[in-house]
Amino acid sequence: MLPVVSTPNRMIRGVRSGLRALFLSSALLSIGIQSTAAQTVDDRDDVASQQLNLPKDVTVFGKSDPNVRKATAIVNGRIITGTDVDQRLALIITANGGKVEAEEKERLRVQVLRNLIDETLQIQEAAANDIKVDPAEINQSYERVAANFRQSPTQFDAYLREKGSSSASIKRQIEGELAWSRLQRRNIQPFVNVSEEEVKSVVDRLNAAKGSDEFRIGEIYLSATPENREQIMANARNIIQQIQQGGSFQAYARQFSEASTAAVGGDLGWIRPAQLPTELAQAAAEMQVGQIAGPIETVGGVSLIYVMDKRKVLTADPRDALLSLKQLSVLFPQGTTKEQASAKAASFAAAVKEIKGCGQANEVGAKIGADVVDNDNVKVRDLPPQLQDILTNLQVGEATPPFGSINDGVRVLVVCGRDDPASANAPNADQIMAQLEEERVNKRARIYLRDLRRDAVIEYN
Repeated sequence: MLPVVSTPNRMIRGVRSGLRALFLSSALLSIGIQSTAAQTVDDRDDVASQQLNLPKDVTVFGKSDPNVRKATAIVNGRIITGTDVDQRLALIITANGGKVEAEEKERLRVQVLRNLIDETLQIQEAAANDIKVDPAEINQSYERVAANFRQSPTQFDAYLREKGSSSASIKRQIEGELAWSRLQRRNIQPFVNVSEEEVKSVVDRLNAAKGSDEFRIGEIYLSATPENREQIMANARNIIQQIQQGGSFQAYARQFSEASTAAVGGDLGWIRPAQLPTELAQAAAEMQVGQIAGPIETVGGVSLIYVMDKRKVLTADPRDALLSLKQLSVLFPQGTTKEQASAKAASFAAAVKEIKGCGQANEVGAKIGADVVDNDNVKVRDLPPQLQDILTNLQVGEATPPFGSINDGVRVLVVCGRDDPASANAPNADQIMAQLEEERVNKRARIYLRDLRRDAVIEYN
C-alpha cells in the first residue's frame, strides 16, 4: 500500500485558488488523450545499457563526492551566482512557512541551481530567436503577484528582502516563463497539427466514458537513474514531509517537478485513471480529494501525485450546487473542558432539532443565544470535505448535525435554498483540438529543452 496523507486545509486552499486563476473551467479537454504504456524499471535499465553499450561490471576510476555541492555556474557565458541561488531558495522556504531542515535545504539548493540553469537556457534560446520580454510586461506580472499577497509592489519588495529574496529573483522567473512560452508558440506550435478524425475520436471516447470517475491530478515528477534512485526517493519523501507540514504543493511542483506541467503547479487537468501510467492509476483510484501519495516509481524516475478534485465524466456534479445557508453558532467560554463542551453541544443539538425550516432559525437562535449568519451562493465543493456529502443530501429546511471544536465552538448549517447544477456538456471540437495541440507542444518543448542542455557549455564553480 502506498503512503497516502491528507494535506492541511491551508495548503489545499492555496493550491486551489492559485490553480483556478491559471486554468479555464472547462477541464474536460484532457479526457480521451491516452498515455503510452510504461516500461518496467528493469526493462528500462536493460534498454539503457544496450543503447550505451555499458559493461556488465563497472569499475569507477576516480572519485565523485556527492557531498561537494556546486553553488554557482556559468551557462554559455551567463553567470549564475550564489546570491541567485540563495534568493530563489528563499522563495521556496518562504512558501513553506520557513520550516525547512538544514539537510533538506542543501538538497533544495542543488535542485534550485538546476532550475536556474534551465531557466537561463530558455531565456538565451528565446533571445537567439529575437524574442525578448518587455520589462513593462514583467513588471505588470510582478504587480499581480504582489496583489495576491495584498501588497503594493513596494511593500512586496520589502517583504522579499526581509525573507532573504528579492524582486529581481521573481522577475527573472517571470521572464523565463514568458520567453519560453513565446518561443514555443513560434518554433513549435505552428508545426503541431491535429486532425478532425483525432478530435472525433476524443468525442467518441468522452461519450463512451460518461458517468465514469475522473480526477483533477497534480504531479511532481523527479527523474532518476539506477545510481541515484535512492537519493531521489529520499528527496521525494522530504517533499511530502514539507507539504504535510503546510508547504504548498504548487510551489514545490513549480520549482522541482521535471514534467512540462511544472510551470502550472503540476496540474495535469481532469483525467481518468486509464490515461495514467498503471502505477499512478492504482494510487489515484485509492485516494480521496486532498490526499497526496508517493513516492511512486515510474518510467525514468518517481512521482508524487495529489488529488485536487474528483467528479464523473459528463455528469452534473452535485457539489457544484449553489446553496443559501444560515449558520447558527455558539462559542465556548475560555477554559471550557471537553466534557463541558460535549454537554453544551448536546444541548445545542437538541435545540436545533426544533428548527422547522429557515423561518424558525433566527427564533431558535435567539432562544439559545446563538449567532445567526446568512450565507448566499455558497458552492458545496468549496466547503470542508466532511460537510460536502452531508449537504449534498439535505433538503431545503434541513440542518446539518452539529460540528466544531472547543476552540471554534459548535455550529450547524441550515439549507435555505439550493440551485442544482445543469447537466454537464462535452467540450466542443475547438476546445478538444486546443488541448490536443497543447499536449503535443509540451512534449516537443521537453525535447527542445533536452537538446539545449546537451549543447550548452556549463562551467561549475
